[in-house]
Amino acid sequence: MKHSTADRETSRQSKILNFDPSGVGDSNAGIYGLPFTPDEATVVLIPVPWEVTVSYSAGTALGPEAIKSASSQMDLYDLNIPDAWQIGLALESVATEWHETSTRLREQTAAYIQYLEGAESDLTEQDVTILLDQVNKQGEELLNWLKQKAKLYLDNGQLVGVVGGDHSSPLGLMHALADKHEEFGILQVDAHADLREAYEGFTYSHASIMYNALKLPQVKKLVQVGIRDSAESENALVHHSNGRVSTFFDSFLKNEMYEGKTWKKQCKKIIAQLPPKVYISFDIDGLDPKLCPATGTPVPGGLEFEQAVYLIKALVKSGREIIGFDLCEVAPGDSDWNGNVGARLLYQLSNWMAVSNKVVEAAGE
Repeated sequence: MKHSTADRETSRQSKILNFDPSGVGDSNAGIYGLPFTPDEATVVLIPVPWEVTVSYSAGTALGPEAIKSASSQMDLYDLNIPDAWQIGLALESVATEWHETSTRLREQTAAYIQYLEGAESDLTEQDVTILLDQVNKQGEELLNWLKQKAKLYLDNGQLVGVVGGDHSSPLGLMHALADKHEEFGILQVDAHADLREAYEGFTYSHASIMYNALKLPQVKKLVQVGIRDSAESENALVHHSNGRVSTFFDSFLKNEMYEGKTWKKQCKKIIAQLPPKVYISFDIDGLDPKLCPATGTPVPGGLEFEQAVYLIKALVKSGREIIGFDLCEVAPGDSDWNGNVGARLLYQLSNWMAVSNKVVEAAGE
């Protein structure tokens, strides 16, 4: 049962009064040990445990659980947003049926990808046709499931973020936001351009997320930051986009920095490309891979953690409104490190979205 805005605020304030933000993190509570439920939260996080089309290393379907597990060890105080923990932040339970479907299909698509790469295989053309049809239908079902789930929260006046899963995971949220907003831009932080058309035959490939996002006429601008890997076809798409897509390659940004241009000035240039309403799509491999070594397709280079947070903060301070976000491609690996970094980045994305929507104030604002 959904709470009205007034009921949600009353419930949130009651829990704030009875919660100790400096206490021991409760791993049995909500994300970050917080007491809020999705129905009463201001910011709702939807986990999407999906990685059917990953073409290198798997594990991202376990990202939401890894992030939640690591989150209870974090201190909640934020120097930039002292009351951040009070915004009302909650993570939905992982949809086990989607995780099970992802695991089952991933076993089949892994064999298919090996087949594409020239490995010996018993797959026939008929097998391939059936598999692609099945995966593409499931991808569309996932899109519609997430769209409807996100729409319920958005219509209830709540803010929504997606926790992937691979980078194909959040497309349904983008569709829900397109129904709500006449136009918006996407700020993509990523090592890859993700502008492939139906990569490897998968309509909803992780490498096709931005190609699919651009099918939405409400997406007026795509600004890509930190790109280190892109195909010739992707660069051609950018070139022929008539300015709809702007790409800030990592090598370009680094060269400017080496020659004395500050990150502050670079962020100003990046943000100037974006309209008043912005969706942030953050693939964690946009960071330096020392911060996310288990991610699916790591690439040398990338942003430092505080560099990424500075960009998000500068976006909000520019007066732009974050209407939604996703954090994808966190894989647990063999340690808590990846979940730890993911949890801290997710906290920043959630908090600054709340600031941009006037839910809470930043220090000095």
